[in-house]
Amino acid sequence: MPSDTSLPADDGRSGRLPPIPPEAMTPEQRRVAEGIAAGPRGGLRGPFPAMLRSPEVADRFQKVGEYLRFSSSIPAALNELAILVTAREWSALYEWYAHHILAMKAGLPPAIAEAVAEGRKPDGMDADQAMVWQFCTELHQTRHVSDATYAAVRDRFGERGVIDLVAVSGYYVAVAMTLNVAQVPLPPGVPVPLQPL
Repeated sequence: MPSDTSLPADDGRSGRLPPIPPEAMTPEQRRVAEGIAAGPRGGLRGPFPAMLRSPEVADRFQKVGEYLRFSSSIPAALNELAILVTAREWSALYEWYAHHILAMKAGLPPAIAEAVAEGRKPDGMDADQAMVWQFCTELHQTRHVSDATYAAVRDRFGERGVIDLVAVSGYYVAVAMTLNVAQVPLPPGVPVPLQPL
């Protein structure tokens, strides 16, 4: 198995479902792990070491995530904003840590991410940022979106965009759940990025 699919050895912070050593993987786990590592993620991180306990779930799940991360109709910075809203809603520390980095690389203003981390509506958002924040926040907090919020996203990004935004929100809820249940730790030395609200 390629070395980039392995994570650091258990340092006492590996959570409930620590990475499976390559030599202990079943052939199916190894096939899925190698497939994930060979894809655009470039490694086996986040929820996937835990998910390998059910390799078929891990394999199917990562394919949905690959589309949502790398091919969504929603522009990257807005897609990452949607993920940060989800991570904040679920207090998913590893999800926030990983996607805050990606959000900054994609050009999301740091002040917007900071406000989301603090559980407040960001000031100074442009129209697209405000629309995505509103849609995702409504969806997570009310389990619905208003007609006005729906129409705004549909008119800007089309029906495909509506579904991509719903899908990225739902997918990252499942990622957050996995990370939280598995107690996936932050990398050593990384400060806790989210405080309780």
